[in-house]
Amino acid sequence: MREAVIVEAVRTPVGKRGGGLSEAHAVDLSAIVLDALAERTGIDPAVVDDVIWGCVSQVGDQSSNIGRYAVLAAGWPETVPGTTVNRACGSSQQALDFAAQAVMSGRQDVVVAGGVEVMSRVPLGSSRTTGMPYGPRVLARYHGFSFDQGVSAEKIAQKWGFTRAELDAFAALSHERAAAAQDSGAFDAQIVPVGEVRADEGIRRGTTVGKLAGLRPAFLDDGVIHAGNASQISDGAAALLVMTPEKARELGLTPLVRHRSGAVVGADPVLMLTGPIPATEKVLAKAGVALSEVGVFEVNEAFAPIPLAWLAETGADPELLNPLGGAIALGHPLGGSGAVLMTRMIHHMRDRGIRYGLQSMCEGGGTANATLVELAV
Repeated sequence: MREAVIVEAVRTPVGKRGGGLSEAHAVDLSAIVLDALAERTGIDPAVVDDVIWGCVSQVGDQSSNIGRYAVLAAGWPETVPGTTVNRACGSSQQALDFAAQAVMSGRQDVVVAGGVEVMSRVPLGSSRTTGMPYGPRVLARYHGFSFDQGVSAEKIAQKWGFTRAELDAFAALSHERAAAAQDSGAFDAQIVPVGEVRADEGIRRGTTVGKLAGLRPAFLDDGVIHAGNASQISDGAAALLVMTPEKARELGLTPLVRHRSGAVVGADPVLMLTGPIPATEKVLAKAGVALSEVGVFEVNEAFAPIPLAWLAETGADPELLNPLGGAIALGHPLGGSGAVLMTRMIHHMRDRGIRYGLQSMCEGGGTANATLVELAV
């Protein structure tokens, strides 16, 4: 089977709700990162066989196959197709895995994967304003559970015995690491400025457990989950250029990483957010790589208990988990997050000479993606 490599990975800054990206249309924000891919690599966009785009709330600004309209907004040839994927929070990570599968199978040679979400304009839950999204048979199977991710996060915290102080300490660490990464310039090369917005907006410097202690629980009166130890509502987009190594040589491009393996799993939809645990096991088994060989892990910080439960079950080194901070500090633009995290991880691997990186995303409905990439040397 052919190999798939990623030759470029770019992202916008991640904007906070109501912040510098809040007036941007999701199609135009998507076009900005597509433009950047073409400019940085020098490719003729006409060689792109497909654009696979993640987006969760596909209503309003984000309806009508945003992947296709992103291509048109970027001014790319009308011959370049585009499609839109929704696997909840893992949408653009799934887009990457689909792109790699297309290239590895021989069906396509050059594919762009990425995603977007402008939650300031299309709020979370916009697609659920009418109707019954789960259906009576699903509700009957799970005894009328609301499928509320915040309640699921509370259940995970309870099952693993995490205290609020432990969750808040993890949240404070996310801000500390993100601030340090931003100050060191770790994000500079990967970010495409959008107007005057040149840096991630969500970092709250000086966050401490003491400061977080004053925040009210968000889902249960006696709960441990609140706005400070959960991911931020955000705006952003990211894109990755995938092809074979042979095509990269033909185009004069140098691969950043190889796509070693991808996996997707289903898990308990009531706990909902524990999928990264079996997804990690599955992707490592597929690749024949040991956990101890992986030098960086990105496990999306949808809520603090998610990466902490993952740590508890995998036994991974906590120093290697989300070393640049995560969604608690940097934000979670839903359909764009998988590509944003992968972009951050790839550049971190290049900067530090790390051979293997593993990324996993929990997803609504109890699924999860995991992707393993290897540094191309």
